Parts: sequence; C-alpha cells; structure tokens
Amino acid sequence: MKKINVVNLDKLLDNFSEIEKEYKDQIEKLTIEIQNKEEGHKLEIAQLNCNMRKKAEAKEMEYKEQIEKKELEILELTRQLKTQDEEKQNEIIKLQIEFSAKLARVQNKTTKSFSDASVLPQSIYRRKLQHLQEEKNKEIEILRNTIRDLEQRLNKGQDLHLKRRRF
Repeated sequence: MKKINVVNLDKLLDNFSEIEKEYKDQIEKLTIEIQNKEEGHKLEIAQLNCNMRKKAEAKEMEYKEQIEKKELEILELTRQLKTQDEEKQNEIIKLQIEFSAKLARVQNKTTKSFSDASVLPQSIYRRKLQHLQEEKNKEIEILRNTIRDLEQRLNKGQDLHLKRRRF
C-alpha cells in the first residue's frame, strides 16, 4: 500500500506542479495584459489631453479675434460719436451766430422806428412799433426753441455715448 500511496502522491505532486505552473503562466499572461492595457490607457489619456489642449487653444484664439473685432467696432463708434458731437457743436455755434445777427437786425429796426417816430403820427407809430416788437419776439422765440432742440439732441447723443462707454 505504501507504493500505491507513493505513486498517488507522486501523481498528485506532478498534477499540483502542472496546475501551479499553469496558474503562474496565467498570472503572468494576465499581468502582461494588464500592463499593456495600462499603457494603452495612458496613450489614450495623453491623446485626449492633447486634443483638449488644441481645442482650448483654438477657442481661445477665436475669442481673442472676437474681442479684437469688438474693440475695433467700439473705436469706430467712438470716432463717429466724436464727429457727430463736433458737428452738433458747430451747428449750435452757427445758430447762435444767426440768432445774434437776427436779434441785432431786429434791434436796429426798433431803433430806426424810434428815430422815425417823430415824423409819423402817434397812432401809426404805435402800430408799427407793436408789429416790429411782435416780429422780434417771434424770431427770438423761434431761435430759442431751435437752440433748445439742438442742445437736447446733443445731450441725448452724449448720454448715449456715456451709456455705451459703460458697457
């Protein structure tokens, strides 16, 4: 019986050695496979990082270009606004000069009518004086309204300019 046990024991040891060798081989294969997959994943991650970096740089360039375009638009609008302001100021000055000239004319007419008054009868003089004063007042009122309108337009333009600068 001892021989049978020894033979069986030898067979069992041989089987055990074979099974152990198979397990070791499988463990080695699996370890190699895990290492290969880890390296593959590292490569994938590196590629994804590279792609993401490229996309981020492209977006950044796109945003920079948009910012530059908007800045150019702002500069152009600012230039246009300055030009409009200058035009409005020139128009106001021109109207003020016209107003002064018309006022001087009306005042000259009024003084002439005073010098001619001694010759004319008093009732005719009163009517003429009244008519001239009415004309003068009408012209003054028209010019004042025009100046007021232009100043309001200028102020509105400046308000818009200030609002645009805030944004």
